[in-house]
Amino acid sequence: MMIREISAGGVVLRNRDGIWWMAAIEPADPARVVNTTKSSKRSQPKTVLCLPKGLVDPGEKALDAALREIREETGITAEPITKLADIKYVYVRTWGDRARVFKIVTFYLFRYGSGKIDAISDDMRIEVAEAKWIPLQDAPKLLAYRGEKQMARQALEYVSAHPQLE
Repeated sequence: MMIREISAGGVVLRNRDGIWWMAAIEPADPARVVNTTKSSKRSQPKTVLCLPKGLVDPGEKALDAALREIREETGITAEPITKLADIKYVYVRTWGDRARVFKIVTFYLFRYGSGKIDAISDDMRIEVAEAKWIPLQDAPKLLAYRGEKQMARQALEYVSAHPQLE
């Protein structure tokens, strides 16, 4: 039987001087990140950027897990705007038992609340090398994974359709 994992995460937006920015993280150990991209022949490793996300704890709601993961992985707090989508995929763990895992990640759209990006605990540095703001406009090409690129595109569509968000 295949293992199931339920995770949640978010696209956190901030508008500065009329430009939308999105919080992204660079994992500390990209090898442990699920690889859904083709490897390149370049000698310089590409920086892996992804959205803050993590497992939903037993008894925890997906939205609460997303808020917790954003705070732990980026150092900022956020206010929910709307649910974006559920992404579903299967991966094989590249560590430990090499099990096949069916994963569902629920993503939400958030507005920046407070805090300084990358002000995270030393313990979290095991997971996150750096958290930073990237232009939302560039996020679909900067993010490493197809599903997360789609979440960035949906966030772009949302802010275009809701100009009052600024």
